[in-house]
Amino acid sequence: MAQLRIALAQVNPTVGDLGGNADLIVEWARRAAAAGAHLVAFPEMMLTGYPVEDLALRGSFVEASQRALAGVARRLAAEGLGDLAVVTGYLDRQVVGLARDPSRPGRPAGSPLNAAAWLHGGEVLVRSAKHHLPNYGVFDEYRIFVRGDRLPVVRLHGVDVATVICEDLWQDGGPVGVTATAGAGLLLALNASPYERDKDDVRLDLCAERAREAGCALAYVNMVGGQDELVFDGDSVIVGADGTLLARGPQFTEHLLVADLALPAADPSARPGRTPVDAGDGTTITVDRRTLSDTTLPAYPVEPQSVAEPLDDLAEVYAALVLGTRDYVRKNGFRSVLLGLSGGIDSALVATIAADAIGPENVHAVLLPSRYSSEGSVTDAEDLVKRQGINSRIVPIGGMVEAFEAELDLHGLAAENLQARIRANVWMGLSNEHGHLVLTGGNKSELATGYSTLYGDSAGGFGPIKDLTKTMVWALARWRDTVPDGGGLPFLHPFAQEPIPEAIIVKEPSAELRPDQRDRDSLPDYAVLDPLIVDYVERDLGRDALVAAGHDPALVERVIRLVDLAEYKRRQYPPGPKTTPKNFGRDRRLPITNRWREPSAG
Repeated sequence: MAQLRIALAQVNPTVGDLGGNADLIVEWARRAAAAGAHLVAFPEMMLTGYPVEDLALRGSFVEASQRALAGVARRLAAEGLGDLAVVTGYLDRQVVGLARDPSRPGRPAGSPLNAAAWLHGGEVLVRSAKHHLPNYGVFDEYRIFVRGDRLPVVRLHGVDVATVICEDLWQDGGPVGVTATAGAGLLLALNASPYERDKDDVRLDLCAERAREAGCALAYVNMVGGQDELVFDGDSVIVGADGTLLARGPQFTEHLLVADLALPAADPSARPGRTPVDAGDGTTITVDRRTLSDTTLPAYPVEPQSVAEPLDDLAEVYAALVLGTRDYVRKNGFRSVLLGLSGGIDSALVATIAADAIGPENVHAVLLPSRYSSEGSVTDAEDLVKRQGINSRIVPIGGMVEAFEAELDLHGLAAENLQARIRANVWMGLSNEHGHLVLTGGNKSELATGYSTLYGDSAGGFGPIKDLTKTMVWALARWRDTVPDGGGLPFLHPFAQEPIPEAIIVKEPSAELRPDQRDRDSLPDYAVLDPLIVDYVERDLGRDALVAAGHDPALVERVIRLVDLAEYKRRQYPPGPKTTPKNFGRDRRLPITNRWREPSAG
């Protein structure tokens, strides 16, 4: 057996920031070298950030990525890191002159590639590209990229290391399918795998399965950070050839996972060159062998392996919301946020997430009492402000509403929504005046059923709880109050007492747009509504399947109608962190103009 110390750099790049991302590669490569690593791996599309979406179709951006890659290689050598093998994701293009992709007639040579490169000695040693291009959920890579057809196998200190990219692990065949044939001692997977609930367990099982199939250890490095709706959770892992977990990084934080591995020495008869191999999925993969060093390392002391404990379910979801909010604010150049604080549970949770994400001193709450606001709404909101130390101001809107009513003869729902839209005008005015990013407070239950006011409570730039059902909002509020001091978790701000007053958590929800209004006047109990929304929206069950699943037939038909009619509202809602298998946004794209309705009973 040969020894190899590898480092997985789960770091937080920014889409389009080629210079900043290059700095991260150099900085974390330096940390890896200081830790004695022989190899450091970075996530998928590290140099450009991920996902780049249609930036990949812009020739100037692809060329900038190629130049940046060569520049990073030279810079690593110039800074004394040339002997360290560095593997990173980046954006490339198919070399002009190569054959067209046979699976996609008419796609020109020179198309973009989701690529990986080995850097060593100031040079780009080897390049490859993702073979399996995902075209489901939040991904549309098949539209943007051309697939790769190589498995690079680089001999480092007498160990053959194969490299694949993200989706190549999730699909059968392709580069992973030929790894065992290639005789690799380590399979290195570069990933930008977005977070959703319970995905960490699925990933670990997948890595174990693929390691056993490949007959070698597997090192899985994942990106961390927020990018628009997506949150990347890190949670990098290393498993043995038998699937045993050897090392694991923490979730939702940048980290260098260093591990000493005992790996099989390379077959000396396998020499540099390119060999086509049947991939088992109807394609041919070329095994591209390169050699950095044939000789195995002398035995050295092994450091203890690090295995981070995964967060529990609620902590994991909350961490995703905090990281997604923090990065949306920071990466888009904002320093502070503003939200309407109503004294209800939704705005209370949004305020708390914001305080954890960017610090209470950067959170500005506006209390907007109207003629229908209860006394408790104002006092509860003021209590939360005091507990968290956020900034606040009161802007009564009664006079503004009366001024509009004097000029407009509105009744019923139109009169109710007028108040919500006036509140939004106040938020947006203060946002323009002071440069705050406005946070919206709508949850998934409300967005599903259209229980929100267009250009009212839907106004803003980011929706932290957009992908949470109402019952999950309550659950997270209660969970956050169990760790008021932060509980030692790095994504929580320490408070002297529970950040959300109990009175807010137990209060019956209300939009407070008419006398004695309650959500239950218009909506079913959330404990009944939310499971139905999950089954219809996230599982795509039709009317009959929903009834068969145990939902009340009359309620099924009512909720389906509400969800279908509210599509135009959701299309105009700001982005928010994805935490479920299917969010409103990138995951779920339905036509607004749509006459299809689920068949009714009979």
